[in-house]
Amino acid sequence: MAEVKQLKFYADGAWHESKTSKYMDVYNPSTGKVIAHAPACTKDEVEFAIEAAHKAFPAWSATPVFKRSQVLFKFRDLVEKHLDELTELVAREQGKVLSEARGDILKVKEPVEFACGAPSLMLGESLMDTSLGYDTVLYREPVGVFAGIVPFNFPGMIPMGWMAPLCIATGNTMVLKAASMTPMTALRLTELWEEAGLPAGVLNILTCSRNEAEILLRHPAVKGISFVGSTSVGLHIYSNAAASGKRVQALCEAKNHGFVLNDAALERSARGIINSSFGCAGQRCMALPVIVAQEGIADKLVAMLVKFAQELKIGPAYEKESQLGPLVNAGQKENTLKWIEKGLEQGAKLVLDGRGVKVDGHEDGFYVGPTIFDHVTAEMSIGQEEIFGPVLCIKRVKTFEEGLELMNQSEFGNGAVIFTQSGYYAREFARHSQAGMVGVNVGIPVPVGIFPFNGHKNSFFGDLHTLGKDGLRFFTETKTVTSRWFDEEEMKAKSVDTWDGSVGG
Repeated sequence: MAEVKQLKFYADGAWHESKTSKYMDVYNPSTGKVIAHAPACTKDEVEFAIEAAHKAFPAWSATPVFKRSQVLFKFRDLVEKHLDELTELVAREQGKVLSEARGDILKVKEPVEFACGAPSLMLGESLMDTSLGYDTVLYREPVGVFAGIVPFNFPGMIPMGWMAPLCIATGNTMVLKAASMTPMTALRLTELWEEAGLPAGVLNILTCSRNEAEILLRHPAVKGISFVGSTSVGLHIYSNAAASGKRVQALCEAKNHGFVLNDAALERSARGIINSSFGCAGQRCMALPVIVAQEGIADKLVAMLVKFAQELKIGPAYEKESQLGPLVNAGQKENTLKWIEKGLEQGAKLVLDGRGVKVDGHEDGFYVGPTIFDHVTAEMSIGQEEIFGPVLCIKRVKTFEEGLELMNQSEFGNGAVIFTQSGYYAREFARHSQAGMVGVNVGIPVPVGIFPFNGHKNSFFGDLHTLGKDGLRFFTETKTVTSRWFDEEEMKAKSVDTWDGSVGG
């Protein structure tokens, strides 16, 4: 039997054994076996990490941005060097098949490369003679200590791609609460940050329960919170942290819809839908769990989807031939099975049943096969609420207008997709969709990291999204300096204008 690792936490530049009496199980989802124990760090340990970040901030924020960027360049090279190792680690602790796990790590590298440009990104603005003899310069400055609270589904990309790089590059320090179900990738990446030369206290990482995580929302040294997770928790974090004067970006749930029109390139669209709906076993906020099909192609589309889904090879995440891996743990599997039962109770037509899947030699793994419901109607909760599993719902409509209205009724607004060969309908869809990320014949409309990940509605709480220019603004604050230098005559002035140069002209 493989050794079960007892994990540590990292604060003030060192790895520490927690003094907690409570450890949380980390599973290999492909086997159902425990592979590690993550500490539920104590209140004192969380506060120690915050104080370490607070202590490190003055020196790190005063470090020239070019020097900070050099650390990111080194980290980027280390991620590249250890790409295969990190890919395997994601597969073993989270259950993503190898191609998906590799993408998780590549999505660490991409935002790091963006953040390496901090010297250019942080450039301010200036104007001489804003009023005669007065000059104004705008600077971007770091804010202080940020906290990151992350989910289980992307153990590399979210903490070490979406959160840490821009935060660190812009001169801030960070305390990351890693997901207790999948902490090992983030902990390993922290070792690479250390190897890259990141000073003590700039990045601190731990695992803890919700009770201890509440400290991050209230501690006066924490200036901002970046969160990814459920809408209920995101709203709680946004409300409480904002009430404490902190800036917040809370990326939350989704129920993304894809719209397939009669003129779509049907087979290519169907294959894209399979990838979007069942990739990562549906455990991503940019999955495509609902397809709105125009009636002219609905029967043919459903038949294709069933056929292509049945062709997926279900197996252990770390075997090359596997195309659909397990869910992250037994609880997530049980929740998905309950949703399938609920779909049947609500009257949806089950055209592909993923229950009862067994993988030879891995009978205790957390597998659910691809599941497809047809004739899902607007009032069925299975087509409205996030399942976070490999379950696809088909809704049927007659017209473009009916489909667009149906999609916009969703309380969520992360992503929306249209499959069509019509430029007119594609433009109408992009213009009137209420989602923040829109795809035209693109099943996962996530832009590259120079653009923000910008969900709308109950998919996001806050003002500034992660990544792109929004991310830069979230992790910096602006300062303007207006200067006036006196000549000999003005030194003798007996009065000063009421507005003292603050009115242009």
